[in-house]
Amino acid sequence: MKEKLKNYEKIFWIFMLGCVLGYIYETIIVLFQKGYIESRQGLIYGPLSPVYGIGGIIYYKFFQNVKTRNKLTIFFMAMILGGTTEYICSLLQEEIFGTISWDYSYLPFNLNGRTSLLHCTYWGIAGIIYISCIEPIIVKMNKILDKKWMHVITICLLIFMIFNVFISAVASIRQKNRVYNIPAQNAFDEFLDKYYPDEYLNKIYANKKNVE
Repeated sequence: MKEKLKNYEKIFWIFMLGCVLGYIYETIIVLFQKGYIESRQGLIYGPLSPVYGIGGIIYYKFFQNVKTRNKLTIFFMAMILGGTTEYICSLLQEEIFGTISWDYSYLPFNLNGRTSLLHCTYWGIAGIIYISCIEPIIVKMNKILDKKWMHVITICLLIFMIFNVFISAVASIRQKNRVYNIPAQNAFDEFLDKYYPDEYLNKIYANKKNVE
C-alpha cells in the first residue's frame, strides 16, 4: 500500500513537472514568434499547461516498460505518443468546452489541425530529452518522496490542483454557455459570471478560439 501511494505521488509530481516545463516552453516559443510574452496557461491559476503534464505521465508509464534506450527508437515512439496525446486533448477540449487552443491546419502533414508532423517531431525530441534528463531525476525522486514534509506539500498541492482543475473546467463550460446566450441558471452560474467573465478568461487563455 505504501509503495502504491508513493507511486501515485510520483505520477502527480511528474504531471506537475510536465505542466510547468510545458508552460515555459510555450511561453518561450510565443516570445520568439510574436516578440512579446502571452499567457499560455491551461488552467486558471498557475503557470501550468496540462497537456504537457499528461504527456509526461504517458512518457513515464510507457518508457518504464520499454527496455531500449536507443535514441532513434525513442524518438519515433515519442512522436507517436505525443502526437496522439495532443490530438486527443484537442478533441476533448472541443467536445467539452467548444473551444480549441491550437490549430495546425496551416501546416503540411497535419491531422485535422489537431497535430502535425512538425509538432510530432517536437514530441519526439521531447522524448529524447525525457530519457536523457528527466528520467534520471525521476529515479532520484523516491528518496525525496519518503520525507514527511514532502507528503504534506504533495497533499496541499493536490488539494489546490483539484480546485484549480474544477474551477477552470466549470468556468470554461459557463463561458461556452454564455457564447450561446444561455443565462445563469443558479447562484453558482452567477458567481462564475461575476468572478470569471469572458474578459478575464480570454486574457488567461489568450490562444483559445471558439469552434463554430
